[in-house]
Amino acid sequence: MPPKLLPSSSAQSELRSLGENIAIARKRRRMTIRRLAEAVSVTPETIRRLEKGAPGISIGTLSMVLLVLGERGRLGNLLAPSTDDIGEIISVHDLPKRVREKGKNKKSACAENDNQAVLDGRYVGF
Repeated sequence: MPPKLLPSSSAQSELRSLGENIAIARKRRRMTIRRLAEAVSVTPETIRRLEKGAPGISIGTLSMVLLVLGERGRLGNLLAPSTDDIGEIISVHDLPKRVREKGKNKKSACAENDNQAVLDGRYVGF
């Protein structure tokens, strides 16, 4: 069966890069393909395909490979909000121009004096 191709050359490139990185990590740990495959409970051919960047490898297999290589938490942090640069740009762009309290007049919404600000509904001095 011929290898399954992704429609995007960029995605193919990312998978090849990931596969190369996995191969390097495995070799640095002095692990054979067979030993890694046994630890992950897959065939050596699956590890070879993963290291070549084949798109048909399950995310569960990738997760187990990362765990066996000692990279726990990597997959779960791929799009963590703290590292999502595009999401950050979008959320900053979508911020309202002005923020007003609903149902209150301007005077009561203001801080009591110039050295205070409202943070999470509380007055905070600075």
